[in-house]
Amino acid sequence: MKFLRKFFDNLKPSFTEGGKFSKYFPLFDVFENLFYSSDRRTFGSIHVRDSIDLQKVMVTVWLAAFPAMFYGMYNIGFQALTALQIEGAQTTNDWHFIFINLLCNYDPNSIWDCFWYGACYFIPIYLVTFIVGIAWEMLFAVVRGHEISEGAFVTTILFALCCPPDAPLWQVALGISFGLVVGKEIFGGTGKNFLNPALTGRAFMYFAYPTYWSGDKAWVALDGYSSPTILGIGPQEGLVGITNNYSWWEAFIGSIPGSVGETSTLFILIGLLILLYTRIASWRIVAGVLIGTLLTSLLFNLFGSDSNPMYEIPFHWHVVIGGYAFGLAFMAVEPVSGSHTNAGRWVYGILIGLMVVLIRVINPAFPEGMMLAILFANLFAPLIDYYVQERNIKSRKKKVVV
Repeated sequence: MKFLRKFFDNLKPSFTEGGKFSKYFPLFDVFENLFYSSDRRTFGSIHVRDSIDLQKVMVTVWLAAFPAMFYGMYNIGFQALTALQIEGAQTTNDWHFIFINLLCNYDPNSIWDCFWYGACYFIPIYLVTFIVGIAWEMLFAVVRGHEISEGAFVTTILFALCCPPDAPLWQVALGISFGLVVGKEIFGGTGKNFLNPALTGRAFMYFAYPTYWSGDKAWVALDGYSSPTILGIGPQEGLVGITNNYSWWEAFIGSIPGSVGETSTLFILIGLLILLYTRIASWRIVAGVLIGTLLTSLLFNLFGSDSNPMYEIPFHWHVVIGGYAFGLAFMAVEPVSGSHTNAGRWVYGILIGLMVVLIRVINPAFPEGMMLAILFANLFAPLIDYYVQERNIKSRKKKVVV
């Protein structure tokens, strides 16, 4: 490692102020930070000392997504290999199978076969997302002359995990580009965006290319194979139709069709517990989302409907289907685009919980309500915090007068 340290020390003068490549210091800085932590410290009479910085926060969130990612790769293979063996589906032998055939025996009962099959679909998606995402971060960092934010690591993995398993790679590149550029960079970069970048990109692709990003054919890594999700069954057949196809335990574990990292509530919960333990995620937002979901679903269950079967879907089913758990664990608690005040976080969370059920039940044309609910709440987060702060100011003024 001494050689590596010497290598960076020899290069650094060329990239610092006055050096030949000083304009490209952000590029040098990102590679140096891959191997070494920064030795810079804050000085002055007013500052906060903490053992955690932005880099550690982002790395923690990135690692917290790993359980859902690894299970997601297994589930991609499990769904596809099960369809091949039991339901007689056919492969198209596209470029994925050049790699799949190397180490896969097409046995859905083999953990390795399922994992390898899924990895051959997910890893290209993640590589494209990561390369394109980091390229945009580097471009904006060089133009603006600031450091490259580690937030790109989080945005890229979350976006990749939101993708359908067989999403065209050019669409993946387009989606992460839209999310980072339109959802974050044009507003000033990390810390200045008011929308979650990963969700912004996902929503754009959902509406721009609905055939590839929604519908029954998008969720199993086999071209032309149709497999409805639970949210696709619910509006047509209600709770009876859902339970005839899947058990609640299957939905909780994640052995159901869906986006790469969104199916397993169990493994997503592991990541959420890590974020709550490290205090990166706000427990108030999590509790607020659950409360809002519970109250709204109970209200619909109470009133019922003869024409809309989604009214009967209970709370315990809402939390294990679609992108609910993934959105709750990694999107709703995202600190930049969410509320920053403690009281505001309760309101923000409850608003998300209310909206996700409202969208799923009242407008089943957009069954994945969590994505739209979080983006809707992102828009209201500054307003929520404003009224909370105004309330606090008025309360303090009254105490002073007294």
